[in-house]
Amino acid sequence: MTMPPEERLGFDIKRAEQELIAAKSAAVKAAGLTVPQYAALFGLSGAPGISAAALARACLVTPQAMNVVLKNLEERGLVERTPHPWHRNVLETRLTEKGCTALATADERAVAIERRIERAFTAEERELLRSLLGRAVAAIRGGDAAG
Repeated sequence: MTMPPEERLGFDIKRAEQELIAAKSAAVKAAGLTVPQYAALFGLSGAPGISAAALARACLVTPQAMNVVLKNLEERGLVERTPHPWHRNVLETRLTEKGCTALATADERAVAIERRIERAFTAEERELLRSLLGRAVAAIRGGDAAG
């Protein structure tokens, strides 16, 4: 069964995602970061000491991908990883002062993009959009998408 392009919402969702990622990539580049690195630093800022596996879940990436990101950030002196006091096979990850500075620079620019999106909608429209996107996620997963 075919579906005309103008009826395919997935294309519109993907286009919005690509625009957002492109804008954020350009924004965080000023801090010498990629979007995944920015996401990791942002996640760490709210959960110091978090494990790589938990950070990967928070950033919606695989643990393997997060380990690559963290290794790069550690090599650049933006994060430090130390063994957990009780679980020696678990590394706790924290931002360094240099990491905090990079995050602040990147976040200032990323927030400007978020503010532009915010200004394009009323508060009610933003809540509706969140609800509609949640329903889209449920539909994609095969759940009940009825509202």
